[in-house]
Amino acid sequence: MNSGCKDTSIGKKNSRTTPANDSITYWLSEENSSSDEEYGKNLSKAYDLALQEKNDSLKSKHFSRISYYYSLIGDSLQFRRSNNIALSLSAKIRDSNALANNHWDLAYFLEDNSVEDSAYYHYSQAEKIFRSLKDDYSTARVLYSLAKVQSDIKDYTASEVTTIEAIELFKPLDKYYNLFLCYNNLGSVTNALNEYDKALEYYDKAIFYLDKSKIDNSNRLKNTIFNNIGMVFQAKGENKKALESFEKIIKEDSIYFKDIHLYTQALANYAQTKNKLGDTVGVLSSFKKALKIKDSVGDNRGLALTNYEIAEYYLNIKDTAKALTYAQTAKRISEQTSNNRRLLESLELMAKVDPENSTNYTREYIKLNDSLIREERSTRNKFTRIRFETDEFIEQNELLTRQRQLWIGIAIALFVLAAFVLITIDQRRKNQKLRFEQAQQKANQEIFNLLLAQNKKVEEGKQLEKKRISEELHDGILGQMLGIRLILSGLNNKTDSDSVLKRSDLLKKLQGLEEEIRTISHELSRASQEKIHNFIVSIEELVKTIQDSSKMKCHFEYDDKIDWDQLKGDIKINIYRIVQESLQNCIKHAKATKVDLLFESEDDHVRIIVLDNGVGFDQKKGKRGIGLKNINSRLEKLKGTYDIQSKIGQGTKVIVTIPCIMEEQAEPIPAY
Repeated sequence: MNSGCKDTSIGKKNSRTTPANDSITYWLSEENSSSDEEYGKNLSKAYDLALQEKNDSLKSKHFSRISYYYSLIGDSLQFRRSNNIALSLSAKIRDSNALANNHWDLAYFLEDNSVEDSAYYHYSQAEKIFRSLKDDYSTARVLYSLAKVQSDIKDYTASEVTTIEAIELFKPLDKYYNLFLCYNNLGSVTNALNEYDKALEYYDKAIFYLDKSKIDNSNRLKNTIFNNIGMVFQAKGENKKALESFEKIIKEDSIYFKDIHLYTQALANYAQTKNKLGDTVGVLSSFKKALKIKDSVGDNRGLALTNYEIAEYYLNIKDTAKALTYAQTAKRISEQTSNNRRLLESLELMAKVDPENSTNYTREYIKLNDSLIREERSTRNKFTRIRFETDEFIEQNELLTRQRQLWIGIAIALFVLAAFVLITIDQRRKNQKLRFEQAQQKANQEIFNLLLAQNKKVEEGKQLEKKRISEELHDGILGQMLGIRLILSGLNNKTDSDSVLKRSDLLKKLQGLEEEIRTISHELSRASQEKIHNFIVSIEELVKTIQDSSKMKCHFEYDDKIDWDQLKGDIKINIYRIVQESLQNCIKHAKATKVDLLFESEDDHVRIIVLDNGVGFDQKKGKRGIGLKNINSRLEKLKGTYDIQSKIGQGTKVIVTIPCIMEEQAEPIPAY
């Protein structure tokens, strides 16, 4: 029982249809044909239009459909032509699914025309492609077709193995009808291998899956299995059970009209079984009825079998003349229909019926049998070779798949390793940056502490200086003035020359004291006006150090409207570092001989300007060095900005602007 080809391309339409495409669809439609002849003409029109198609993908689909329809109407020549084009195009565009279906169509066509070896080859090609596509359902269907071809050439063991392989794929898919077909085939091949109990078991499973499939013609198919079961019982010699199976079929209501072929087959089998049981009542009439029906429906292969069975019947009743007549008829029909199995049986029977010519019949029998054995062996060898190549292809595919998986695994491992290395390096960089920032913060804190300590020492120096001046005024000038006042009081009423001379000396001393007080006052006033504080002193010392070490002339000015010492500690520290970095750049990169450093105030910001007469640089091409990156990093913390103005040969001007944030005002130092 063969399964037909399935045209997977039918019903699939390309979204980009052309007028030619629409016309092909029109001519392929059966609704536009009133007869097979007219449909054949329409197919020819579709064929001609498909040849004009420029798109290979569309062209491949068209010819796949056209070849399938040609197979349906039995036009072998046009089928082969269109199928060859479809095979070529599907291979060209690498449409594996279409290629597999085209091989499948061709294999079915070849099998139907009894070209088993070529059919087997194309079934194998289809199976190989479907398996590579992991299409289990199509793979299993093709395996079933392969098993049927193997059974046809009597390679029953291989057919059994292939069918079981198909069953293993069908079962997880719950394809009950296909499982019925497979188990029915297993029943046939195991019966041929004389494994009768196994055959009966397989036929029972076939009935089980047929019932589960719930298809429309299940009753007819079940009767077919009953006929097969009857044949197994007949082969076992259990003719009564065989008779029961055949009776189920021929006694079914309207079986003659529902399935005349099955009825005729069962009727002949029923008559033969009765003959074997020795019950000749109605046997000959049943045979002749079956013979008449087969002749009327053109069942020539069935005619050969029934004539052979009638010859056996006449041989059993010792009517050798009629037995020989029917045996010769069976032989002639077998030769006409190329039914070699029935031909061998007829020759064997004729050797028994006609002893005079038995030698000739036996010789012919042996010659034919040997020829068939050689042919079957040759075909089996071809099948084995094709199967070996298919298995080898599958193994190569599996090897390539494993290699591809291995390479994918290696690539993933390398990617993960690279990602791990990058993450590790990035983490180390972040840790290093964090440690650097912590070290920088610690260094800034130490600098700030040093500035505070220095400021404290300066304040202590101021207090000591105040105390010294106070002591000088109190102990020196004030004591002298007190002594002069007392002496002048004593001389106030005297007018002699000595008194006048003493008063004159004392007045000169008063003038000297006046000058001394004026000098102290001026010095204190100048120090106050210049407002020299600790932060500015630190900048001046930095400028002086740079100037002395580099021989670069440095000029420093600052705006005395702002109390620079009251700026927040982190602002002063970062300004100090920015100035230090800028002056070093003037020496190292600008090669300047003169630099101006200006501290200005504007609204709530302070501006630091560094102007040199160095070589300058092209701002468009210049790259930022570590120094500028450090300055930018410091300004980001202070929410400040900087601007660089430079031209080659015209020096460089750096302007830094920082928000002005003051420390809380310190408590004034109490007077003594």
